[in-house]
Amino acid sequence: MTPFELIPPIKDYIWGGTKLREEFGKESSLERLAESWELSCHKDGMSVIGSGEFSGTTLAELIKDRPEIVGGGRTELPVLVKLIDARNDLSIQVHPDDAYAQAHEGDNGKTEMWYIVDCEPGAELVYGFSRDITKEEFRRAIEEDTLMGCVDRVPVKKGDVFFITPGTLHAIGKGILIAEIQQSSNVTYRVYDYGRLGADGKPRELHIEKAVEVTNTRRSAPYAPAEPVALGTSLLTVLAKCRYFTASKAEIRGEMSLGELTEESFVHILCIDGEGELTFEGGSIGLKKGSSVFVPAGTKACYIKGKCCVIATSL
Repeated sequence: MTPFELIPPIKDYIWGGTKLREEFGKESSLERLAESWELSCHKDGMSVIGSGEFSGTTLAELIKDRPEIVGGGRTELPVLVKLIDARNDLSIQVHPDDAYAQAHEGDNGKTEMWYIVDCEPGAELVYGFSRDITKEEFRRAIEEDTLMGCVDRVPVKKGDVFFITPGTLHAIGKGILIAEIQQSSNVTYRVYDYGRLGADGKPRELHIEKAVEVTNTRRSAPYAPAEPVALGTSLLTVLAKCRYFTASKAEIRGEMSLGELTEESFVHILCIDGEGELTFEGGSIGLKKGSSVFVPAGTKACYIKGKCCVIATSL
């Protein structure tokens, strides 16, 4: 099977902005475009095939019929890739690990990686605590509304990378646009939400008891991706590699080969800047800012040509 484009479901959470429409070409009747789920088979939002013979079919339906496109003998897609536009601060939140999420929510846990695609001057995010505290101190800070005095607020710039393990308290700050690669999960425990009201006019639900149970209250260690590797005139940087996914940034200047994809994994290509072309045995797909392409496991003679930057995700 040859590669095909994907159309993402869009989420209009209250903190979202308009950059996904204005800068990345995402189409939706919604006013706010907070998240686009670029690669997803999750029940809460499924990507739809946008080109080729299966156009209009959900990716989940295709994988059910043709599981070999995922690779490695898998019958389900274990990852989810998003673009997230935070016009305002996201809630302070935490995700559980697999064991806790499966026992309490019937879903996967959530390990994730953030790549800062763009940000406004002075933007910052929350990444763990500023010092080691106890669970009791954490609970008391929530109850006494002093939590923001305990968290680590980290200034960010374009190109920064954050790897977020289950149990790490975190929040995307206003003015940040990120690419998020994560386990296929939608389990979030909200701890603090600045007193905001939801669409129903009521304060949004908090999940304090579960959050206290799963949060690691020790200070988080800084994370650094691998150094870029030159491939001819292009650069390849492994952003994160874990048991759930491998995410790399490819800065294409001319041509870069994706190699002969094995039967072990697909590759998802998300173009975050510039223009180019994905070529493969039997055809090609144009790439522009916002393009989302699924390259099935085993695809032959795959290249990206042009001047662009993409995030490549595989298993």
